[in-house]
Amino acid sequence: MNVTQRYRFIYKPLVFAASLLPLAWLICGAMEWLGASLGADPVKKLEHECGKTALNFLLLTLAVSPVRSLAGLPQLLRLRRMLGLFAFFYATLHFSVYLVLDLELNWHMLGADIAKRPYITIGFTALLLMIPLALTSTNGMMRRLGRRWQSLHRLVYVIALLGVWHFYWQVKRDVREPLIYAGVLAMLLVYRYARARLASAPRANRPAVAARVTSTYGSATAPERT
Repeated sequence: MNVTQRYRFIYKPLVFAASLLPLAWLICGAMEWLGASLGADPVKKLEHECGKTALNFLLLTLAVSPVRSLAGLPQLLRLRRMLGLFAFFYATLHFSVYLVLDLELNWHMLGADIAKRPYITIGFTALLLMIPLALTSTNGMMRRLGRRWQSLHRLVYVIALLGVWHFYWQVKRDVREPLIYAGVLAMLLVYRYARARLASAPRANRPAVAARVTSTYGSATAPERT
């Protein structure tokens, strides 16, 4: 079995199954199966865990390119689309819990919250921006949009920034966890910036730029598309 077949028939199914584990845990907690519990406020717990899981998958999606380059594993790109779609899935679940269980489908209150509560405005904006990325994630849309597809999907960096910002503003006291997410995102953005500089540098200057990237991240490889 070659590398492509291993990713198609082994690694991708395993990643798919692992990506459903947070949902399985939440279902067990909601039903109080296997000793799992959502605590005294199950709706808030569901809402929080779905949102945090969506953010985890967003950061994992952004981490694919650095890990691929630094570890020399080009086949990892085969997993990025799946991770991105799971980020959208859990973000949609996060919003659905808020709308259905928290607001009880009160659309007037939803509009008021979006307009008056900044962290909800930011989170809702991030969710809206994820929709065109999810809709254009197929191979057919990639071919149809061409270079515009890459420009569109760079919105994932904006979405991740908004997601971390939403998380930070939502937490009222202990902000250590959102700051950890912000630190991870900052490292990923710095890596992306360094790669972009390396790609845009004149050939004569590339060794010097590559050396700076290497000193920061341990290795430098050819420029790549995201």
